[in-house]
Amino acid sequence: MTSALDTDWVAHARRLADTLRDNGDLRSPQWHAAISAVPRHLLVPRAFEQGATGAWSEFETADVPERVYSPETLVTALEIVGGDRLPISSSTKPDLMVRMLEILDVRDGDRVLEIGTGTGYNAALLAHRLGDERVFSIDVGGDLIELARERLGAARLRPTLVAVDGVHGLPEHAPFDRIIATCSVPAVPWEWAEQLTSDGAILVDLKLATSAGNLVLLRRVGNRLEGRFTARWAAFMAMRTGATPQPIARADSASGGRTRPTDAPPKPWSDAPMAWFLAHFRLPRGISFGYDLDPDTMQPVASTFATPDGSWARVSLADGTVTEAGDKPLWSHVEWAYKQWITAGRPPWDRLGLTVTADGTHEVWVDEPSSSHRWVLPFESE
Repeated sequence: MTSALDTDWVAHARRLADTLRDNGDLRSPQWHAAISAVPRHLLVPRAFEQGATGAWSEFETADVPERVYSPETLVTALEIVGGDRLPISSSTKPDLMVRMLEILDVRDGDRVLEIGTGTGYNAALLAHRLGDERVFSIDVGGDLIELARERLGAARLRPTLVAVDGVHGLPEHAPFDRIIATCSVPAVPWEWAEQLTSDGAILVDLKLATSAGNLVLLRRVGNRLEGRFTARWAAFMAMRTGATPQPIARADSASGGRTRPTDAPPKPWSDAPMAWFLAHFRLPRGISFGYDLDPDTMQPVASTFATPDGSWARVSLADGTVTEAGDKPLWSHVEWAYKQWITAGRPPWDRLGLTVTADGTHEVWVDEPSSSHRWVLPFESE
């Protein structure tokens, strides 16, 4: 059986390219041609959507061309973690994907390494733009690699695909002019820097925790990587390394705790995202956050924070008070970061820069690396 997309997908793909251009996400004719020429429905034949009850259901993308050829993220793989089905792979929003490719400033003749093959759609765009022999894509999931290879072949594209842990890059095919990570990392692996040409660049989503970070474009400058975060915020799923994901910690429900007023916003991830990012220079790893809901209205009444050892904080959305308990103070780190951000002049993302050195040090700065506003993130080996 054939679908309508078997015969008219080109019109849908061209319409998507036009939409991305008209919205200002796509500027170059080369990427417009790539979006128009790549059959996304072949690379993402099935996807999952979550209903109002939280249950996931699968659908065939060929049945809904208006979705597969639209600026929409499509969840493509789920995994059971702590009894819940959670997304572990997706086909990123094409508008974000093409913005990243524009930022990466790929040029004719460049060799590009992609960290995170996923469905292969981004690798397909790169292969159309540069040629199969100049595109390399890796993913920890051997099953994903085999599916991507099969689907790329159906689209007559054959970039090099390898199933390896993305943290190590692909040294046997280095050097690369550009490296793009379509997953988030808590620290930029120095092995990636070692696989760049002398004037190469890396575009990666640096996330110290959920919502705590952004895309950053880093260029190789001697023995360091250096560059700025992007003006528009973006987020990717965390890079998988083969380890089993752990269930998300929940806020402790034990009684007690110390209550006091606070000047920091109770929802820093949305109200002061740069401060939320800086807070994770001090917050313990494994922190989770969310909301307490009013049982009658089901509306948020407080933000909650917790660590796996049981330390927790609850910040009221009504009166701006915080209650904390446990061995590890949590909210004081958010307050420190918020004051740091205010003192620095409330810089937006594109005023923040990052320097990464071979010893794993990550230093964030405002405007210039020599700024008086700098924060150092010590790197912890996994």
